Amino acid sequence: MSICMDTYAQQKSVGIFDGDNQIGTATQSMPARYTASTQAYELSSMGTTQDESHFLWKRIKGDFIVYTRAHRSTSDAVHQIGWMARTSLEPNAPYVRAAVNSKGATSLYVRQTAGESINENRTTLTDADIIQLERRGNTYTLRAARFGEPFQVREVSDINLGDELYVGLFVTALARKQQTTCMFQDVRITVPVKVDATPGRMDLGSRLELLDVMTGKRDVIHTAPNSIQAPNWTNDGKTLIYNGQGFIYSFDLGSRQQKVLNTGEVKNNNNDHVLSFDGKTLGLSSGVDELGGSIIYTVPVTGGTPKQITPKGPSYLHGWSPDGQSLVFCGARNNEYDVYKIPADGGPEIRLTDARGLDDGPEYTPDGSHIYFNSNRTGTMQIWRMKPDGSQQEAVTNGEFHDWFPHISPDGKWIVFLSFLKDEVAAGDHPAFKHVYLRLMPIQGGAPTVIAYVYGGQGSINTPSWSPDSKRIAFISNTDVSTLSPAEIAEN
Repeated sequence: MSICMDTYAQQKSVGIFDGDNQIGTATQSMPARYTASTQAYELSSMGTTQDESHFLWKRIKGDFIVYTRAHRSTSDAVHQIGWMARTSLEPNAPYVRAAVNSKGATSLYVRQTAGESINENRTTLTDADIIQLERRGNTYTLRAARFGEPFQVREVSDINLGDELYVGLFVTALARKQQTTCMFQDVRITVPVKVDATPGRMDLGSRLELLDVMTGKRDVIHTAPNSIQAPNWTNDGKTLIYNGQGFIYSFDLGSRQQKVLNTGEVKNNNNDHVLSFDGKTLGLSSGVDELGGSIIYTVPVTGGTPKQITPKGPSYLHGWSPDGQSLVFCGARNNEYDVYKIPADGGPEIRLTDARGLDDGPEYTPDGSHIYFNSNRTGTMQIWRMKPDGSQQEAVTNGEFHDWFPHISPDGKWIVFLSFLKDEVAAGDHPAFKHVYLRLMPIQGGAPTVIAYVYGGQGSINTPSWSPDSKRIAFISNTDVSTLSPAEIAEN
C-alpha cells in the first residue's frame, strides 16, 4: 500500500489530508479546518443529495484502516457524516462509505459502478461516534461504536473499486439551506501489515500516543518508522521510557526528543521493563540465548551497568512490590508459564501460580494488597488477582474478550488492560497488528468500558503505562509509515 499526493486542482493539504473538495453542487460554507493543538478537523456542508458532500481526502493505494471519533452537528439539518473511499471526485463515482445519519442510523453504503443505485448494509447501532472503515483487497469493513462500547461490524466483499482511491472524511447535508458541521477528533490513517506478512515480525512503524482516561481524547506525540514498545511513565511526569531494536529509550515530553538510555552490555531488551514505585530503578528483560531466553536485570533509571537478577530464562518482568523488595515476573519453567516472585537484589524464586496454561503480566497494587495478572486457565484469557503470597486467586473479568496486562492506576482506583478479539487471536497469544481495545474498570469491580480502539497489540501496553496523576495512559499504536513524508509523520 502507498499514500500518494494527487495533482487534482493543485490541492492544498489540510493536516494529514491532501485535498479539500466539494463533491457535486453543494454550497461549501467554509474550508475544512485543522487545529494542530487538538489534532481535530472541522467540516461543514450544505446540499440536497448523498452525492453532494464536503470531502477531505487523501489518495491511498492498497489496504488501509481509517478511524475517527466524530462529534455531530448540533443543528436539526438532515445529514450524513463519516468516512468515504471513492474512485474519483465526480458526483456519481463508485464508492464505499461508513456513515452515521442525523437519525443516528449507522450503515455501510456501496455504489459499485458510476451512477448506480446505492446499497445499504445497516447496523443495529444508533448514534455511533466511533467510525472506522477498513479495506483489505476488495473487502470493506465498517466498525462502529458508541464510545465506551465494543464495535459492531458490517462487511461487504467483492467490491472492485481499483487499487488507488480517494479516501477521507465527509459531511453531507441533505437540505439546501441548512448547514451541517461536524468535528472529527482522533483521526488516524493506518497502513496495516500485509496479509502475507511473516507472523511474529514487528516491522511496522509506531505512534506514541497519550490518552486522557476520562474523556478518551488521544494525542499522537511521536511517530517512529520502526517498532517502539511499552512506554513507562517516570514519577516526575516528564519522561517516558520505552524499548526499540533492543535499546531502551527515554523520551522527553517537553522537547519531544528521544535518546538512548545507557544499559551497558545489555542490548537485547524486550518490552517487559518496569520502574520501581520510588522511580529510582528500572527493571529490564533482555534476551540471552545461552541462559534460556529473557533474563531480568535492574539498572538505575538514569542508566548505568545493569545487575542480573534471574539466573535463567525465559523470565519476563512485569512488576515491583511497592516497598521495592520484590519483583514479580512471568517465568517459563518445565514447559509451564507461571507467575514468580524474586528478591529485587536476586535470590531464590517463589512460584505463585501453578494452574495449567499461561499465567502472565503480574503487577502489584500500589498498596501492596494484591497482585493482578492474566491467565487462560479457563480457556479464555482473563484478568485475575491474588494475594502477594499467591493465595485467593480469583477471576476479575468474564471472558468476553482475551484480556491481557492489567495495570493499576497510581491512585489505586482503576485497572486498564488490553483486550484482543476472540475471532482474531487465540487465548494464549498476544500478537502485534490486531484490532484491540484498551479497557478500563474500577478496581472494586464493575463492567469494563472501552477507552481506546487501537490497531496494535503486542507492545502497546505490556507494562505499567499510567501517568503519575492517574489521568493519562501512554500506549503504542502501529502503522506502516514508510510512505509518509516528514511533514506527514509530524501530523500523523
